[in-house]
Amino acid sequence: MNNKVTLKNVADYVGVSTATVSYVLNGKQQSISDETKEAILNAVKELGYYPNMNAKELASNRSQLIGVVVPQTEGDNKSVFANSFYGEILGSIEREARQKGYQVVISCADLDDNYIRIAYERNLSGIIAIGVYQDEILSKLSETKIPVVLIDSYCKTQDFNNVRIDDEQGSYLATSYLIRKGHSRIGFLCGHIQKNGVMQKRFQGYRKALEEAGINLNPQWIFERKVSFEDGRLAAAHVAKALPEMTGLVCTADIMAIGLMKGLHAYRITVPEDLSLIGFDDLEIANYLEPGLTTVHQAIAEKGAKAFGSLLNEINGNRKQEDIVLPVSIIERESVKELTG
Repeated sequence: MNNKVTLKNVADYVGVSTATVSYVLNGKQQSISDETKEAILNAVKELGYYPNMNAKELASNRSQLIGVVVPQTEGDNKSVFANSFYGEILGSIEREARQKGYQVVISCADLDDNYIRIAYERNLSGIIAIGVYQDEILSKLSETKIPVVLIDSYCKTQDFNNVRIDDEQGSYLATSYLIRKGHSRIGFLCGHIQKNGVMQKRFQGYRKALEEAGINLNPQWIFERKVSFEDGRLAAAHVAKALPEMTGLVCTADIMAIGLMKGLHAYRITVPEDLSLIGFDDLEIANYLEPGLTTVHQAIAEKGAKAFGSLLNEINGNRKQEDIVLPVSIIERESVKELTG
């Protein structure tokens, strides 16, 4: 079909009012059955209906634009999409937004005064910010009154809703898994540890598991790098020096673990024969490696979907204070060797 399909065409096709179609497409909280919602969304696809963005903006004084701020973890000259974690979470946000008539504007710049100015100029309907940001910037962002939802943040403000996992528990599970497999000399490869950040929480989980098992933490086996494939590869030189005394390693991001495996190959060090390795994220590629990467699973796409849902509620005036914490679990593959004796 062409783009001349109207809201009324969709309503007639389903057999409902135009108001009902509008409520569903705008995510407004009305007493509409799931069956009707599904029928409307299917009709939108089948008929090829495209909302009149300009009309919606004039009527609501909104741009129908959602800003998504992504931390630049791959270095200044590399795309953030080099880490498929962000590709998956951004794809989920975009898909949810598109179904509700919104467009997504992605920025890999810092969340700073300049971004806040741009958010004003673009008349953003809302912002999803991924990662850790300074309290000062979050305070300024709060003053704008633009709806904001955070992903993977541990800031202590009630101004924003947040979607995250229990990062400390995830790292605790990873370390405990290695301990159960007979390892007691366990290192930790991570991104830069920042106050109230994801990596700090994951380090706390690692340390807690060691303490509970009566294992001393060796500070020489804490390797801090950027979260990227290349930094994981470069970390191999330092990890190799810790072998064979160190037998296991918790890596706080699959993308780093994959880079590390590549780097260790140059030193003729193999996983898990020479080093047992466990990752974090459960990226799709982790299942295709040889050996497959044992890792901590988190529902990456669900993070994005939950964040947009929370943001849409706030945009529509239905905000409720929430800190959404999604579960984590261990996915067992072949990168950890059980020690005996």
